[in-house]
Amino acid sequence: MKKFSFLFLLSFLFAFSMGLNAQTFLPKGFAPGELEAMPAYIQQVKTQFRKAGDPPPGPVRTIAEWEELGGVVITWTQFPSILAEIVRAAREETNVIIVCTSPSSVKSYLDGKGVDYSSNVQFITRAYNSIWVRDYGPNTGYLNNVDSLVIIDWIYNRPRYQDDVVPHGISASLNIPLYETSTAPNDLVNTGGNFMVDGLGRGFSSDLVLDENGENNTYGQTEHSEEDVDQIMNSFMGVDEYIKMEALPYDAIHHIDMHMKLLDETTLLVGEYPEGIADGPQIEANIQYVISNFEAAWDREFKVVRMPMPPDGNDRYPHQNGHYRTYTNSLIVNKSILIPTYEEKYDTTAFRIWKELMPGYNLVGINCNSIIPLSGALHCITKEVGTSDPLQISHARLTDVPAEEMDDYLVEAVIRHKSGIKDAQLYFTTDFNLDFNPIEMVLSDPAADIWSASIPVQLPLTEIQYYIAATANSGKNQVRPMPAPAGYFDFKVLDLEVQSGTDELTNKNGLSLSAVYPNPASAITAIPVSLEKRSRIKIELHDALGKVVARIFEGEQKAGDQHYFLQAQEYPSGIYWVKVFGEDFVQSEKLIIER
Repeated sequence: MKKFSFLFLLSFLFAFSMGLNAQTFLPKGFAPGELEAMPAYIQQVKTQFRKAGDPPPGPVRTIAEWEELGGVVITWTQFPSILAEIVRAAREETNVIIVCTSPSSVKSYLDGKGVDYSSNVQFITRAYNSIWVRDYGPNTGYLNNVDSLVIIDWIYNRPRYQDDVVPHGISASLNIPLYETSTAPNDLVNTGGNFMVDGLGRGFSSDLVLDENGENNTYGQTEHSEEDVDQIMNSFMGVDEYIKMEALPYDAIHHIDMHMKLLDETTLLVGEYPEGIADGPQIEANIQYVISNFEAAWDREFKVVRMPMPPDGNDRYPHQNGHYRTYTNSLIVNKSILIPTYEEKYDTTAFRIWKELMPGYNLVGINCNSIIPLSGALHCITKEVGTSDPLQISHARLTDVPAEEMDDYLVEAVIRHKSGIKDAQLYFTTDFNLDFNPIEMVLSDPAADIWSASIPVQLPLTEIQYYIAATANSGKNQVRPMPAPAGYFDFKVLDLEVQSGTDELTNKNGLSLSAVYPNPASAITAIPVSLEKRSRIKIELHDALGKVVARIFEGEQKAGDQHYFLQAQEYPSGIYWVKVFGEDFVQSEKLIIER
């Protein structure tokens, strides 16, 4: 009976998987019958479909998404209008690799959409099963940090043979060596939507990776302990610390890219639902677990920034069978960021947050209403490939500095290229309307490839923007952030009295800010300020991330009451703070702008 059952499943598998063509649609999750076919598929992968699963020779570093890309892979099937927009935007930044069965048909469609494919577009003709290339596509990394580009391929967690070997086609077409976790003791099932990495050996997944490979798994996969999984990920992908979080109750596929994204070595963009709604409580518990138990790169704490998770077109959230709309399921492609869009009233807030977090990047919105019902958006249908000639600049961005810290602000970065680094510079400014000031960086730790320089100490309430540039011995140049100088890191020197906690005791001039009104505001808004003694004050509008949006007033105010005014209609909808700075005191009021 067992033999009959196995043969039946194997026959189903081949009829189901091998018979598919580019026009067959498969969901991101399991299609009917696929879960039952997984054990037979797993065994065939290990014995017939794949080569021996030996790890790469030497240490591997898996690339972070914000590093320089040499290509973006898509598979041309359903949702061609979305795919065409990806090609339109991504080819401006890198090579777009289109896996398809008929290049002429794809070219005809792109012609109809006015998308240029005459350069930076490559067609690879081969079979596949589905659009979800994030999950089964090539994972790229480098031997010895920056030396040689390699592809790492897991066993796909769906019984889709043609999808599963797409990385083989990418490897052959681009002439990149491929290593795969296909045979014991290194056999591993995994999926790209459930994995992100900081480029320095720190990886993230939901515990789906343990369920699919662990004891009593339903796939017929070798049973691996968590330590086994960690070891395989270390030897194949250079993951030294593999952080795993509880799967979410309403995200049926348990892929973390639906609700979180690493923006740099220390910043986590995390989806946020209204309090107590849908996956919100578990997401919050997971994030608190991460920040309480793990450090980011450079011994830093993770910075967590929230991104609203909007309801679907019927105002339903996932716990109400609503679609899993997300803005974290985006793609960073060199100097551009491709962001899913749904409705303007939600998109506006999302784009404002993205712009504040990633200044200088070209933000490209692509409507994803047609695909999001399948629990996937732009990240799910793209896969990045690293450049063959990387110049790595890894840096933990500076955070706001208390004014009482009177030392210069040390900037450190790992800077590497296979030819060696000729020189590196730190550029900074305190006025974005003026040029950046260059400072030569020095190789302060040759063993770790760490370069450093210091920004001179600045006065309280100063905002500093900066970026890093480097030149390799080969002549290659790179900057970080990649859109610099339009893009930059920034931090502020905070007010001394606010940080010391003595602001109430040092309010010598009796400064008082009453409630601003109307609040919420949509037009002219009053800011009542009172002083007991004549004094110099400054009034600013700050956004929810603390960035100065507007300078409302700066100058002398006589004793007594005075009203200042803000034209709220000039600013996007959102949460803001009105701040009044005295000579030794600061006070703030929350303001909601609704346009």
